[in-house]
Amino acid sequence: MFDPALFKLPGMRRLTVILALLAVIEGICIIIQAQFMSVAIVGLWHLKALGTVLQPMLIFAIAWTMRQLLVVVKNKLMYPVVEKTTGDLRRQVMQKLYDLGPSYVAKTGTGNVVTTALEGIDKVQTYLMLVVIKVIDMMVIPWVILIYIAWLRWREALFLLAIFPLIILFMIILGYAAQAKADRQYVGYQRMSNHFVDTLRGLPTLKQLGLSKRYAENVYQVSEGYRKQTLAVIKIAMLSTFALDFFTTLSIAVVAVFLGFGLIDGSITLLPALVILVLSPDYFLPLRTFASDYHATLNGKNAFAAVQKMLALPIATDRDQLGDQPLAWQADSTLSLQQVAFSYDDAQPALSQLNIQAHGYQRIGIIGASGSGKSTLINLLGGFLTPTAGHGTIKVNGQTVTHLNQTAWQQSFFYIPQNPYLFHATLAENIAFYQPDAGLSAIGAAADKAGLTAWIKTLPDGLNTAIGEGSRGVSGGQAQRIALARAFLDKSRKILLFDEPTAHLDIETEAALKQTILPVLDDHLVFFATHRLHWINQMDYVLVVDHGQIVEQGTPTELTAHDGAYVQLRNEMGGGK
Repeated sequence: MFDPALFKLPGMRRLTVILALLAVIEGICIIIQAQFMSVAIVGLWHLKALGTVLQPMLIFAIAWTMRQLLVVVKNKLMYPVVEKTTGDLRRQVMQKLYDLGPSYVAKTGTGNVVTTALEGIDKVQTYLMLVVIKVIDMMVIPWVILIYIAWLRWREALFLLAIFPLIILFMIILGYAAQAKADRQYVGYQRMSNHFVDTLRGLPTLKQLGLSKRYAENVYQVSEGYRKQTLAVIKIAMLSTFALDFFTTLSIAVVAVFLGFGLIDGSITLLPALVILVLSPDYFLPLRTFASDYHATLNGKNAFAAVQKMLALPIATDRDQLGDQPLAWQADSTLSLQQVAFSYDDAQPALSQLNIQAHGYQRIGIIGASGSGKSTLINLLGGFLTPTAGHGTIKVNGQTVTHLNQTAWQQSFFYIPQNPYLFHATLAENIAFYQPDAGLSAIGAAADKAGLTAWIKTLPDGLNTAIGEGSRGVSGGQAQRIALARAFLDKSRKILLFDEPTAHLDIETEAALKQTILPVLDDHLVFFATHRLHWINQMDYVLVVDHGQIVEQGTPTELTAHDGAYVQLRNEMGGGK
């Protein structure tokens, strides 16, 4: 029902104390309005003059107004804290995603990450706004009312005290059932999000292969599964709401019967009996209010748990072993990996016995079949993955480091994946991602070197044209050229990590792009993972990866003469020309 981690949020403990005090005052206002409304009704029952009931009705109106104002005040106090908390959570999530790197996104799924970072935080905001105030009200107001009822007549108070935990126990049982259904619904929601993103990405390929209509059935099944999971949650919600209304109404009716017998035998007068009867619904009201919003907050609770789980993921420490300034990679610089290994979640090693020696401005190609570990190796070299502790050593310029998630190292390389990310910004701002202070002339020169000039001339606002999500569409080849323009613009980064940059491009686009990429490789240390073997002719050294191991390495000439795994792979892929 209530995640204890909420109390660990900044400012939440202090706010909880304030809300509890306001709940006590609200409970007192409820008692005052019940008392003086009953006084007015009893006065009218006894046919007293209308003027005699004006004062109690005025006090009732004041108490009612104060009660409503207290609700407004509590929401006013809660909203800034919730707004700040969710804003901080969003920033922490984005920073965590940056620290975890692309490997986490690939492992978790893009749709899942988007759901957590965007819609998940919005659901957390709703969860915090609804659940905190209602839980505190449920914990405080009934006790204030119960104490006053006990002062009036202990028998009815004892009954209400006994029935309250029984109702809560029943609601907990239904709550666990609803939680289980909601958990499955949230998992289904994340699955549908991942499926939706994957479908959008693969739609052009599906259309080209003539599989789009067949795949529509798959989309239908996923959405239908989520619909059924949602209906299952709604059924439980309706059942619990009916059960709560039934038991609270029955309890109030029992109290009314007890009071009726008391009036008959003269053990209680009309005024206290009426006060108790009026207070009984308010005694159960916080519970009913909480229950009515409980199911609306389940997704928010799940989203909050998912955010907390992600923020608790370990990240690499000792990130300043090479200093906090960009690494000055030069012709005599060296990188050494000896017997390095890596595994996902302590499972079977994804990479093992890695031995790599890189020096100066060397071009190193990484080839292998799909699933051989090329991308994992690139992510390890980029510091996005942390090697298994106790396996091998890594040295940069002779200095031993525990991993390559070093501040200096990561400020010294460009990472160019299959699908470079384009921000919702102008073309100039996208090119100047690593050099935000660069002038338009420098940006234009970099764009020209990347082969973008002709395309830019067709844009309505040139370099100031908005691109990225929700703006002008960009083809795969153009996206890669924008990524290359970033490299041309920032000449201080001398290390390039390519993760199959032309994997999704057609042959003509790749051939044109290759002529643009080759000049970028000069005076850089290059790691180029690819399954297009014609790139290997441009490499100084080649690593052949198979099942997470480097099974062969050397210059292209040496590997060809050796007639081993490289030659076999080249033959399987149709040659190296």
